[in-house]
Parts: sequence; C-alpha cells; structure tokens
Amino acid sequence: MLDAIGAGSIDDLFADIPAGVRLGRPLDLPAGQTEFEVFDHLAALAEKNIHADREISFLGAGMYDHYVPSLIDSIITRSEFLTPYTPYQPEVSQGGLQVMFEYQTAIAELTGLDVSNASVYEGPSAMAAAGYLARLENGRSKFVVSTAVNPQYRETLKTNAHGYGAEVIEVPAVNGLTDPAALAEVIDDDTAAVFIQNPNFFGSIENVGELTTTAKATGALVVCVADPLTLGVLAPPGDFGVDICVGEGQTLGNRLDFGGPSFGFFAATKKLIRRMPGRIAGETTDVDGRRGWVLTLQTREQHIRREKATSNICTSQALNALAGVIYLSWLGRRGIVELGELMLKRTAYARETLSAIDGVELLFDTPVFREFAIKLDAPVDAVLDQLALDGINGGYKLGIDYPEYENGVLLAITEKRSKEQIDLLARSLASAVAATNSSVGAGA
Repeated sequence: MLDAIGAGSIDDLFADIPAGVRLGRPLDLPAGQTEFEVFDHLAALAEKNIHADREISFLGAGMYDHYVPSLIDSIITRSEFLTPYTPYQPEVSQGGLQVMFEYQTAIAELTGLDVSNASVYEGPSAMAAAGYLARLENGRSKFVVSTAVNPQYRETLKTNAHGYGAEVIEVPAVNGLTDPAALAEVIDDDTAAVFIQNPNFFGSIENVGELTTTAKATGALVVCVADPLTLGVLAPPGDFGVDICVGEGQTLGNRLDFGGPSFGFFAATKKLIRRMPGRIAGETTDVDGRRGWVLTLQTREQHIRREKATSNICTSQALNALAGVIYLSWLGRRGIVELGELMLKRTAYARETLSAIDGVELLFDTPVFREFAIKLDAPVDAVLDQLALDGINGGYKLGIDYPEYENGVLLAITEKRSKEQIDLLARSLASAVAATNSSVGAGA
C-alpha cells in the first residue's frame, strides 16, 4: 500500500500529524485471546449488569420499563424491514414508505398537530432540532426553557444553541411546576422559542394552556416535550396552540436496552412543514391512479441541496418507529386510554402508600402521571443501596440534576408495576429508611 501511494514508510504516511499528538510507542494491549476465551470474558462482564427483568424497577426519568408485546419482534425482524435504508426509489420502497406514512399519521393524531416527520434519533435531539427550526423561522436568538424539562434535553439544547450563537435562559420550577410569572418576566421580542414539558420531568402535569398563552405574547414559538403514551388520557398539545411537539418514543414498543436505540418524534403545525428536520413521507397516486407513497419536500435533508438544508439529520430511526406504530396499532384507540387510566390509578396508590411511611413525604403536591417525587428523611444513597439488596431499583436521585432536592427521589409507576410490587417497595423503603437512620444515629 505504501508503494502504491508513494510513501516510503509509515512515518511518511503520518508526517502531517504533529508529533505532539502522536503516541510514540506501541499500544499497551494485552495478548490476544481465542474466540471462546473472549466469549467467556464478555459473558462474565455481562453478568455484572442488572437489567429490568432481574429486579423490580421504579426507575424512569425519561426511559421507562413498559411491556413490549412479542408481536413487535416478530414483525420488525422480518428481512424487508431490517435491510432497507433510504427509500430513494419509491417504486421499490412502497412498504417502507407506507410504514413511515402510517407512523406520521399516528403521531399527528396523538399530538393534535398537522404534520409529523418520519422520526429522528431520540427525544433530546428532537428538542434541539425544534430550537433550530424556531431560529430559522423568526430569526430570533434566545431560547427560554423551564427547569422542569428533562435535564438531558436542556443540555442537548444548550450544546446545539452554542454552535449558532443562541442564548438559553432557564426558568425555575415552583412546587414541581413551571413558574408562569418567571416565564413571563424573561420572554421578550428576541425570544425565538419557549420550551415546556408535559408531564414534566417530575411527572407533574403542567397548565399548558396558560404557559402557551404567556409564551406567545411576543410571538415566540412554543415547543412542548411530551410522552406519546400519556396522550391517550391528557389533552394533546395541539389543542393548546403549541407550535411543535417533540419527545422520546421509547415508551411505544421499544425496550430499555441499556438506553437505546429508540426514536424521537417531531410534530408541528403545517406552517412550519418546510423547516422540519428529517424525512416526511407523503401520499400520492401513480400514473394508473393507484394509491402510493413517496418522500416529499426533500430539500430539508442533506442528500439534496446540502448548503440549504434545514437540518443535519439525514436519516431516521425507521425500524424503532415501526415498532412504535405496531405498538399503537396493538393498543388501539381504546387500549391507550385504558393503559393511561391504569397507570394513573397505580401511581395514585403508590403516592398514597409511600407518603404514609415515617421519614417519607411527597416532594410536590401537584397532579401527576406515572411519575412522582418523594423526599426522604435519610441519606438517599444508603436507602437506594438497601433497596437494591432487596432486588428493587428504587428510582432516580434528583440531587444529580437538582441540588436543591438532595433528598429527593423520582419514581416511575408503569403498567408492569403491580400493587404487590408497590406494597413490597413500601415495606422495603420503610425498613431501609428506619435502618439507615438508626445506623446514622449510632455513628453519631
């Protein structure tokens, strides 16, 4: 190879790389292993992981342990769904394009908005893309975001906004809800978009109508982060005048799988369709008048007119989005309502049961959906470690992202968490709080 490219040595090949960034020695790698030795080593590492099937998980904070019916795997593992990539030629891609179209229809109906794209990578990048769309739409340079929005979404927005010089201002939450007065105070004529979440990161149900009215006072776009699985019970964001609705689709037939892959959804009003990221599949007719599907408005993507693209997303999570639309079809219009009502009832039971424990109280008294926060009168780490010994993942430490809630824990109640499991959590939590306080007292 060196002869073919005219280089005399490996050093000549890398001559343009500064010496200061070269390693200057052989890689410090152990000796190679046989295939079965590698398998045994990886299996031993995997055994150290504890997944949601090996413990009772009350962990949420953006990814949730929902039931995934077996029919999803039986469909998405068919070769025609696993192998295609970009459907550039619609005449040979009708199945994939129809899947995109059906998915878009479902997301548009759930969110109450005019149009959906065929999915993006995941929830946080969907919100970041919404911010860029807003900047393109109105030319403004400031984003206002509630601290009740998922911290990972906010960090992704900040990272992206830094690249094109937009400012991100965070508005505090009071009693687990976005403060409308604080929101109104920072919104001005340079605000491109206002970002809220419903239910928010704490599981609290926001007054979306009031927040939207406040946000639109100066002409800013309103972006609402939502969980599609909650929209069988909650009013869709589009009903409140929200301009863009984004979020994580993992709850729709996608497993946790150590954090991914999943898919993000993106829906908006018709006015914004030409600035939306990702792909949009459209319905048409062929020369014989038969129904068919094509990619439409493709200049948004980088594979055409790259210098004028409105997004750097030139693919989608089509396989994961397929799982989402299969899941929604499996649930049906009534099933998604019944599932939402079930989670509401079990969450209410869990709140009542856990808040009755000595040393445990609700962090907020707001209405919630599936998720809620408690405050412990004991060191959180020690309590969660004790729950883990009982085979229970006791939730998410709020102090990681919210120092003001150092003793707070966020718990998620999905349909997989039965009354018996909630009662087991209550017994284990009561014991852990009492034991931890006793050991702290003895140590003092």
